[in-house]
Amino acid sequence: MNEPDPNSHPSFFHLAERYPQLEPLREEILAAYEVLRTGFSGGKTLFLCGNGGSAADAEHIVGELMKGYLKSRPVPGELRKQLVRQHPTDGNYLADHLQGALPAVALTGHSSLSSAFANDVAADMGFAQQLYGYGRPGDMLLAISTSGNSTNVVNAVKLAQVLGIASIGLTGGGGGLLADLCTVTIRVPERSTPRIQELHLPVYHWLCEAVEEHFFPDA
Repeated sequence: MNEPDPNSHPSFFHLAERYPQLEPLREEILAAYEVLRTGFSGGKTLFLCGNGGSAADAEHIVGELMKGYLKSRPVPGELRKQLVRQHPTDGNYLADHLQGALPAVALTGHSSLSSAFANDVAADMGFAQQLYGYGRPGDMLLAISTSGNSTNVVNAVKLAQVLGIASIGLTGGGGGLLADLCTVTIRVPERSTPRIQELHLPVYHWLCEAVEEHFFPDA
């Protein structure tokens, strides 16, 4: 995997300035960006999973990718023309209130499926089952676990390896099992869950900003 030019992402230097403890993770963070850039460039989907606070982070990330984050991401002019042609009265309204999206799905929010699968089959296989149903080769998985050892997250990553889905692990300093399983693992240098989660947020915010800048440079 080719490392992108760090000079193309001035915001990374801002990130390292505000969070100097993340500077040693430059290579891993840029490699995670490259996984996302490659996947989204190919029209692929990012799936995300985690438990508790990490589940909330997964949903948070989807919110930054599926709509404008720092940019408004207007729809292409051709789509506007088609909407106006098909719906003359409100075509412009539709175009004005749509934003460019990077396809991302949190595997944490499907309560009926998850609870049924946990009850009927295996609670630690819920994320893996969804990835098996949704995932396709070339897709991406962002696996968030402060310990790196959450069994349901680890099982999803193991399946991702077999399905040809690149995985990004977001963990604490130990890395846990994810460190040896994921395509890229970002191990923030903290040991307690709250402190780890505090550093996960600036990492994934930077990743969201970087991919938005790449795919919507003129937005």
